[in-house]
Amino acid sequence: MTLHPLLDAHDVPAVEPYLRSVGEVFRAFREQDSGCVSYGVLLPDGRRWFVKEAVTDRARRSLDRAWAFHRALRHPVIVPQLHRIAVRDSSRTATVMPWCKGEPLHGATARSRFRALPVPRVLHALDRILDAHLAVEAAGHVAVDLYDGSFLHDFDADDLHLIDLDEYRPGPFVLTEARLPGSRRFMAPEEWRRGSVIDTRTTVHVLARAARLLLDAGDDERAWRGTAAQLAVVERGTRPDPGERFAGVRELAAAWRAATSAG
Repeated sequence: MTLHPLLDAHDVPAVEPYLRSVGEVFRAFREQDSGCVSYGVLLPDGRRWFVKEAVTDRARRSLDRAWAFHRALRHPVIVPQLHRIAVRDSSRTATVMPWCKGEPLHGATARSRFRALPVPRVLHALDRILDAHLAVEAAGHVAVDLYDGSFLHDFDADDLHLIDLDEYRPGPFVLTEARLPGSRRFMAPEEWRRGSVIDTRTTVHVLARAARLLLDAGDDERAWRGTAAQLAVVERGTRPDPGERFAGVRELAAAWRAATSAG
């Protein structure tokens, strides 16, 4: 049986030289805040793969956390981590994922293009985000560091996937640091307070913020494209007091879908 050069590789001396020996590195993402370097790799059989390598200790811990998260659940919207490879030269790891076509929405051009889509297409994308997080909640995990860079949208196929969910973790948990990683535009107040409880109501907040930002025509949040009923769901989901939000993702999703169906 022929071994797969990525999915059957257990350890390599160094990642990039190995990738170049088995295929074509057609993209390299080197300037990442995460402490990772990532590669798009085209193998001789025509399939494309995404390989993410931890190059700092903090990134290694994040990838270890991500590996545990991807073992806990699979969902068609979440791009999975399928395999990991030990890197002998650094004592760190690299993970192997399918290459998924699309553009992350944290870039101004991609975000503007997404916001110009017809509202039903935006609602379809939001529904995929909610559906994935129903699975996250069912697996006992909470969202950490979810932001528009996690939203990979394929404009040709009108499809959205979630990537880089490396900070997701089992919840609830008590925040022992000064703050969690993440984007200020999405984060809940408790993510900034040491000693706060981070739970599914925190996930509710970030998902409601995602709806508010993606269903608006601009970054200043003055051009809401949804309905008043949908905005009411967003406003409840983002209340500063977690106890005043929806009790969980399932309750948020039910309220959002009811408001959307009502038109």
